[in-house]
Amino acid sequence: MSSNYPKTFQKLIENFSSLPSIGPKLAERLVFHLFKEKKETLAAFAENLSALQDLKSCQRCFNIAEEKLCGICQDSHRDSSIICVVENPLDVIAIEKTGIYKGVYHVLGGLLGSATAKQEENLKIKELLARIKKENIQEVIIATNPTTEGDLTALYLKRKLQSFSIKITRLGRGLSTGGDIEYADEITLSSSISHRQEI
Repeated sequence: MSSNYPKTFQKLIENFSSLPSIGPKLAERLVFHLFKEKKETLAAFAENLSALQDLKSCQRCFNIAEEKLCGICQDSHRDSSIICVVENPLDVIAIEKTGIYKGVYHVLGGLLGSATAKQEENLKIKELLARIKKENIQEVIIATNPTTEGDLTALYLKRKLQSFSIKITRLGRGLSTGGDIEYADEITLSSSISHRQEI
């Protein structure tokens, strides 16, 4: 990085470079773009960025929330008998864009890897089991990515859920193997939800 930049520029470039998929060159372009913006635009940008600190995880499903419960959990029109289990909040957003799913969610906060026992403690699996015991759940849709970790997590969840008298399904294989739900187009994702299969 050039030492000719003002310190503010350097720090902002470092901040942007630390974000996923943003290298130093793109970070430079972003900072220069912001530099050319009007003061009002920058002030609004800074205010929105600062407001991120006020967001939290939903106490029920662990989606992004502004209050104790996220907007989906607060919606009385949702079918609370169906839980769609996803890896992260971006998957919730992707599925919501399809407009086809009307149930509720449970965000695991990651996937299981090779060190299953250790990683299970970091995921919201115990909370999922507690919800199933407490709430009138009829179906759990396991919507993990079609990757090695996603498949491992799905099989693990299936074993954990088998003692409950509920329907356990997995998204249909319209999604390509190794792909991410958050990047799937709405038509493919809608088809995967509609053609989910019992496991």
